Amino acid sequence: MILYPTMELLNGHCVSLPRGRVEEPSIWHVDPVAKAQEFAHAGAEWMHVTDFDAMQGSNVNRELILEIIRGAGIPVQLGGGFRSRDRIEEWIDLGAGRIVVSTLAAQNPYLVKELATRHPDQIVLSIDVWKGHVMTHMWKMQSSHTPEAFIDAFRDTPFAAIIVTDIGFDIRESDASLGLVSAIAERTRTPVIASGIVRTIDDIARLKLLGEVSGAIVGRALFNRTIDLREALAAARSDTAHVAAFL
Repeated sequence: MILYPTMELLNGHCVSLPRGRVEEPSIWHVDPVAKAQEFAHAGAEWMHVTDFDAMQGSNVNRELILEIIRGAGIPVQLGGGFRSRDRIEEWIDLGAGRIVVSTLAAQNPYLVKELATRHPDQIVLSIDVWKGHVMTHMWKMQSSHTPEAFIDAFRDTPFAAIIVTDIGFDIRESDASLGLVSAIAERTRTPVIASGIVRTIDDIARLKLLGEVSGAIVGRALFNRTIDLREALAAARSDTAHVAAFL
């Protein structure tokens, strides 16, 4: 299983947004470029960057993200505000390893399918789920799609991966979130990456036990130091990672 150490950017800072509330960020006082290099030195194969400003139409993080892409030493999976062909192809040309699309997939699925075919292994579909429905526009709008129907609508689309986020994870039992991710992974042949689930090494062990999940995004737990990245990477790669009991 591949771990994607993650940073979320807001106005040039690494942040966490509890429940997606951009007006209430937790700010981590670190250098984003140095942190990206730290991820690489720890042995990460990939990293993930989310640009919250771009989701709101701002380009304030552009130069910072370019520095991260050029200086990290590992490929960057980039998400945030990708709602047009031009912006997606611009960032592919600028060196992003993968581009993550979410709202665009709900608004213009035909364009997303075309882009995935044109740029094999570089387009990632992100599915944010709340109360059984796919959410868009930074979790603010509920679509009519269930995650199952959304997956089926993109059957045979050559995505590099599908990211699944259970928005209600903070208030639900972890087994429910694991069940959601597992059900989606069983429904598609595309590699599935779990997001928002990993807080401890035990959570990595649980994901590995599912068998169908190919990766996990880990962000806040690295910044608040409930997980050591080297230890997490070893657990994700090992066939003998310690087994966590399901509660």
